[in-house]
Amino acid sequence: MVRGKTVIRRIEDTTSRQVTFSKRKSGLFKKAKELGILCDAQVGVVLFSNTGRLYEYSNSRMKSIVESYQEVMEGQQFMSASAEAKFWKAEGARLEQQLHNLQENHRQLLGQHLSGLGLEDLKSLENQLEMSLHNIRLTKEQLMIDEIEEFNKKGSLVHQENIELHKKLNMIRQENVDLQNKLNVRVEVNGGNTSYSFDQYNIAAPEDVIPVQELSQPHPAERDEQPESPTLR
Repeated sequence: MVRGKTVIRRIEDTTSRQVTFSKRKSGLFKKAKELGILCDAQVGVVLFSNTGRLYEYSNSRMKSIVESYQEVMEGQQFMSASAEAKFWKAEGARLEQQLHNLQENHRQLLGQHLSGLGLEDLKSLENQLEMSLHNIRLTKEQLMIDEIEEFNKKGSLVHQENIELHKKLNMIRQENVDLQNKLNVRVEVNGGNTSYSFDQYNIAAPEDVIPVQELSQPHPAERDEQPESPTLR
């Protein structure tokens, strides 16, 4: 029968947990003893139970093992701190030298401290200046081109808005002309019988228009009577 795999997790039952602790502790100490005998090694095991009780095993004096452990750890920490200090010291020196080189190169680009340079160094410096000037001019030209394109776009928008405003103005003028023509037609049709004010439409009244007296309304008895036809002479 195949034995199932044990799941490693906390044992909830107190009695079972205590029994397992005792068995595993004995097995751990047995393995530590075997390791010390087989490999001629100094072995020390320190174990605390969940109640705080101390259990320990060592194939020599436990105090000497603990002291050896502390010495090794202190030595490693000291070596680690020393190595870190050396690294940052070297890094600081490298950055300082890099800063000095950058400052010296900057002075040479400004035409200073050129006495110690040879012919090849001067040619290299001249090439750097020409390349820098070329890049500056290219950047300047590109900025000018971008600004010109932006101005052209704004000019096109303003021109389009101007055209739209002219169209609206022409439409308003045409509406005013149409309205004035309609009023003129009404004046011609009504002749002298019109009674509205010309000033209301901002139109000058004709000089030959004769004011017309208001006619009285006919009586009810006279509504059915037909008017007499005028006699032509």
